[in-house]
Amino acid sequence: MNKRVVITGLGTINSLGYNIDEFWEAIKSEKCGVGPMTRTDCTELTTKISAEVKDFKASDFIDKKDARKMALGAQFAVIAAGEAIKDAGITPESFDMERVGTILGNGIGGFEITEAAHKVIFSRGPQRTPPMTIPKLISNEVPGNVAITYGLRGPCWVVTTACASSTDAIGNSVMTIQSGRADAIVTGGAEASITQLGVAGFNVIGALSTKYNDEPQKASRPFDKDRDGFVLGEGAGCLVLEELEHAKARGAKIYAEIAGYGNTCDAFHLTAPNPEGEGAARAMKLALEDAGMKPEDIDYINAHGTSTPTNDPIETKSIKQVFGDHAYKLKVSSTKGMTGHCIGGAGGIEAIVCVKAIQDGFFPATINMDEADPECDLDYVPNKGVSGTINVAMSNSLGFGGHNSIVIIKRYTE
Repeated sequence: MNKRVVITGLGTINSLGYNIDEFWEAIKSEKCGVGPMTRTDCTELTTKISAEVKDFKASDFIDKKDARKMALGAQFAVIAAGEAIKDAGITPESFDMERVGTILGNGIGGFEITEAAHKVIFSRGPQRTPPMTIPKLISNEVPGNVAITYGLRGPCWVVTTACASSTDAIGNSVMTIQSGRADAIVTGGAEASITQLGVAGFNVIGALSTKYNDEPQKASRPFDKDRDGFVLGEGAGCLVLEELEHAKARGAKIYAEIAGYGNTCDAFHLTAPNPEGEGAARAMKLALEDAGMKPEDIDYINAHGTSTPTNDPIETKSIKQVFGDHAYKLKVSSTKGMTGHCIGGAGGIEAIVCVKAIQDGFFPATINMDEADPECDLDYVPNKGVSGTINVAMSNSLGFGGHNSIVIIKRYTE
């Protein structure tokens, strides 16, 4: 029998808050983190809104000298990981730090570092490229900086599967612990791609919302008939996963258990999902099989739910393929209406939503859902969250390249 893996620490920073308590209260209150871009010159951009971390100063959380060596995404990861590590009680006195790993998702890397370096090259020449350009922009520096900051000397790597990165990081962390290579792993992911390159790149492929620039808080509207694209978000969501017996031996607080993980590829298109939703459906089935569960065991799905014309009806179709009649009995919601789409950080943040939903018995809302797309006919918890028992939650992450990643999180019982 595989070793059981539980969640013993949580941490986040995103457009809704600087920590878990602020974030979860905002989710329960249906607050929206979307607003005008403030750090990016959007004069020539079609989209002028995003879900930024508000009034962020790295020096409020990280030593200035250390922060200067990190891209923004790595700073977010270090902050969220620090909260999760403290929450879990990981210290050199209580853990063998050689058996504490760092496996984090990051989809894009340090876009702002790339842009700044290009400006220097074109204005002052390549020899004036800032010396920290490469160490700051590469994706693996997200987990690397976390490991260095907190002395985590176990397995350390980055998972880059676009919007599925964090969820794949969580799944790989489970397998690494089950294989005996680590006692605990800091996982989840981070992203900071609200830059001219990030926004322009998504704009030219028609992925971002453009018609709600004057009403930012209405722009991210998963499953609604008037949705026109996603809103770019940023931040990090980190979880400490730990082998159950190790957690019990030290008397750790246990939030929930990772019950199953499924991963597939559509092998269909670089940016579009298979129109039949079969890849996502297979991933959900694999996660259920890994968990030893039936579709009827799932109470809640935190959907990928991007608010794009393409994703939402296809994801709905894939859910109905897997769950049949039960698809109409469970609750499905997308919290991206509130957080925006945090790309490589999305799965970590949304896994935290699932944990807190189980803990508090609360189904988060899909905000801005005024009138459902006719092809989206499930219970998406429109506009107002509701209370109810949640024993098992599923978190869906579907990324460019056809990546489909699913984790199942369940209430912990002995």
